[in-house]
Amino acid sequence: MRIKVNGEICEIEKPVNILELIEIFGVKFRPVGLAVAVNEDIIPKAKYQEIIIQEGDSVEIIELVGGG
Repeated sequence: MRIKVNGEICEIEKPVNILELIEIFGVKFRPVGLAVAVNEDIIPKAKYQEIIIQEGDSVEIIELVGGG
C-alpha cells in the first residue's frame, strides 16, 4: 500500500491506524508536542486508534522539540 508521509512516498503492508503508523516511523506517542494530519485534516489524539490510513493518504507527523 502506498501512502505519503511527511512528503515522501512510502510502502506499508496493510492499512494501519495512526498509532500504529507513528510507531512504524519510530515516533513515540506523546499527549503534548505531537500532531498528525491526514489529507490536511488535523486529527485529534482521541481518534488516533480509530482513523485508518488508506492507500493514497497523505500524512504529516509533526513533533515539537523544546530547547533553549
